[in-house]
Amino acid sequence: MVHLAKVPNDTEMQMGNLPEAVKKISLQLSNDEDSFTTSVYGSKFAAEDLPKHEMPDGEMPKEIAYRMIKDELSLDGNPMLNLASFVTTYMEEEAEKLMAESFSKNFIDYEEYPQSADIQNRCVSMIGRLFNAPTDHQEAGGAVGTSCVGSSEAIMLAVLAMKKRWKNKRVAAGKSADKPNIIMSSAVQVCWEKATRYFEVDEKLVYCTPDRFVIDPKETVDLVDENTIGICVILGTTYTGEYEDVKGVNDLLVERDLDIPIHVDAASGGFVAPFVVPDLEWDFRCEKVVSINVSGHKYGLVYPGVGWVVWRDAIYLPQELVFNINYLGADQSSFTLNFSKGASQVIGQYYQLIRLGKKGYRSIMSNLTRTADYLSEALTALGFVIMSKKSGEGLPLVAFRLPDTETERNYDEFALAHRLRARGWVVPAYTMAPHTNDLKMLRVVVREDFTKNRCDSLITDIRYCQQLLEQLDKDSIKRQEEFIRKHSMNSGQAKHNHPRFRKEKHSIQGKHGKTHSIC
Repeated sequence: MVHLAKVPNDTEMQMGNLPEAVKKISLQLSNDEDSFTTSVYGSKFAAEDLPKHEMPDGEMPKEIAYRMIKDELSLDGNPMLNLASFVTTYMEEEAEKLMAESFSKNFIDYEEYPQSADIQNRCVSMIGRLFNAPTDHQEAGGAVGTSCVGSSEAIMLAVLAMKKRWKNKRVAAGKSADKPNIIMSSAVQVCWEKATRYFEVDEKLVYCTPDRFVIDPKETVDLVDENTIGICVILGTTYTGEYEDVKGVNDLLVERDLDIPIHVDAASGGFVAPFVVPDLEWDFRCEKVVSINVSGHKYGLVYPGVGWVVWRDAIYLPQELVFNINYLGADQSSFTLNFSKGASQVIGQYYQLIRLGKKGYRSIMSNLTRTADYLSEALTALGFVIMSKKSGEGLPLVAFRLPDTETERNYDEFALAHRLRARGWVVPAYTMAPHTNDLKMLRVVVREDFTKNRCDSLITDIRYCQQLLEQLDKDSIKRQEEFIRKHSMNSGQAKHNHPRFRKEKHSIQGKHGKTHSIC
C-alpha cells in the first residue's frame, strides 16, 4: 500500500529543521561552475540541497545522481533486521538477474511478450494445483486465476466477484440488492476494510476475545443472512499467525445448507501450510471455498509486489467483470484493477517455483518453523507469554507479551520495542483487535533469511533491553518514550501525511484503537 502525500505550498517548501541562526550563515567559498569533477563529493551538487519539491531546471551527471540517491537511501533501516514485515528480503543472484533483465517488459502486452504471459499461466496452474483446485472441467470450464500487484488487489477482485455474483442472484429473484454484507474477523488486515468501503459492502465483524484471536466458526456462520455475499477466513492472521478454521466454517455451512461462498485470505499461509501441514483442509478441498488469494512476495519468496488469486471455477467470476480487450495487437481477457505493470515479479515467482520445487519450499518452511519454535521456547524461558501457535499450527512467527503481574510494571511492550529499535531490530508492538481488553503484544516474523544464529542475537538483545528497562524508574522511561516518539521514530517525524486525513475515526483502528499490523 502507499500513503497519500500532501503537495506543500511555497512557505512550507522553504521551512526546514535548521535553526534560524544557521540559515543566516553566509560563507565565501569556492563557487566553480563545473557540473562534475573527478570526485562526486568535489562537485557543486555535493554542497547543495537535493531537489525535494520541484524538478530542477538543469541536469545532473548520472554518477552524481546515483551516489546522492544511494547516500539518501543509506538512512533506511536494514531489511534483514526488520522483523515486522512478512515481505521477502532475500532472493538468489540468478533470480535478481532474471528480474532485472525484464524491467522494461510491460506484462500486459501479450502480443509482444508472449512468453512472459505464458509464464504467468504456468504460475497460476502450479499455485492452483498446490491449493487442490479441481482440474476436471467444471460447469464453466474449470479453475481460473490471475497475478496481481499483491494480495490487496487480489482481495479487491475476490470481493468484487462475490458481490456481483450475489447481486445477480438477488436481481434474478426480484429481490433488493442494496445492502450487501461480508463476514470477517476484527483482526483482518486493513485491505479488507478498504475493499468493503470502496465497494460499498457492510462489514459484519467476528470479534476476538482476550483468549481467542481468530474467528469462532459457529459465531461466524450465525451472522449469515440473505444479504451476505461471502465469508472471509484467514489462513494465518497478521497478529498471531494462527490459522482460522476454514473447514469448521465450511462444514457448518454445508450442515445448514447455506449457499454462502468462503474466500480464504492465504496471503501469508498459502505458501506455508501446503508444505508444513499438508493434511490441513483449508483450500479447495472444502466445497464452500470459491476463491483464495496468496502473496508471492511473502512466503512465496519473491521481492514485492506480486500476489495471486484463484477461483475454483470460472462460474464464480461473473462474465461482466471480465473485459476482452484488443490492445497492442492481441485479444486478452482482463480482470484487474490496473493495466500496465512490469513482468519482473511474475518471472521471479516462476523462478522460485521451478528452482525450489516442493522439496525446496518444504525445506525452507520447515526450517522457519523450527526457528520460530526455538524462539518461542527461549522467550518462554525469559518469562514472556506466547500468544502464537507452535509446531506448524500457524505461521512461522512468534507473538508474545509481558506476563501479568500483581504489581505495576514500569514499562510495557512498546517501551521494549523502542529499546530493541535502538539496537537495530524492528520488532513491532501492537494493540490487539477490539474486545481483547486493549491487549498489547510484540511480534517477530521469521523469514527465510532469519537464521538460528541471528535468532540467538535477538534473544540476547531482548534480555539486555529487559534488564535495562527494569533498572529505570517510571518517570525516566516515560521521558525517554516521549523523546523517542518525537525524535527517533520515523512515524513521529513524518511530514507526508496530509493534515485532512490524520487521525481518521471511521476504520477499526480509528474506532477501537487497534493497531494495523505490518504485512
